[in-house]
Amino acid sequence: MQCYQCGEHVLAEAIFCHRCGARLDTEGGATVGSAPAEPEQPHPAVPASDSERPAAGGRDDQETEQTLWEGGYSSKAMFGRWFVTLVATFGLIVGGVFIWRGDVWLAIAAAIVLLWAYQSLVLIARRSGVHYRLTNQRFIHELGVLRRVTDRIDLIDVSDITFEQGVIDRLMGVGIIHIVSKDPSHPELTLKGIEGVGYVAGLIDKTFRAERRRRGLVLENLRRAPQ
Repeated sequence: MQCYQCGEHVLAEAIFCHRCGARLDTEGGATVGSAPAEPEQPHPAVPASDSERPAAGGRDDQETEQTLWEGGYSSKAMFGRWFVTLVATFGLIVGGVFIWRGDVWLAIAAAIVLLWAYQSLVLIARRSGVHYRLTNQRFIHELGVLRRVTDRIDLIDVSDITFEQGVIDRLMGVGIIHIVSKDPSHPELTLKGIEGVGYVAGLIDKTFRAERRRRGLVLENLRRAPQ
């Protein structure tokens, strides 16, 4: 047996050449008497699941609508009316004492009952006839007692939020919120008797600004997306 590198005669059982040190059981990197190695087959690509795939634009453009606040007309907003009614009742009683006639007392009693009944009906109508709901995308308002009308304003259309309070309103923590929007059906919506008026007005303002930024990012991602 000869070494394929230097041609020196070596023993048939030898693995290395004693002269040049070449390995004798391989020729050109292949093992003598062995089958050539098959090229390694690449593993088939496993498609990513839906949860692993990145959303278009790097985020989920379809944000879930969530309720952030719900409310209506607060009974605290009626404090001023109740106070006036109480003063009127006291005045009628004092007037009846000075007149002191049976038929006058009957009229005074009827007037007092009607006055308090009227104020109670006003409170019931305002409490049950108004409901508001703020989500991260829309402002929903429902009006009516027997006939309920529901309307919605997209927060992207809101342009300004203001609120006002009188002296008694500040003491009771209630007030009126004005929403100015581009909605043709409600260019200016007035929310009366809102408890925690400062917090609610700030929440609406913060939410509609956040929705504008979100919509702006979605539009920007759509523009940059490959066609």
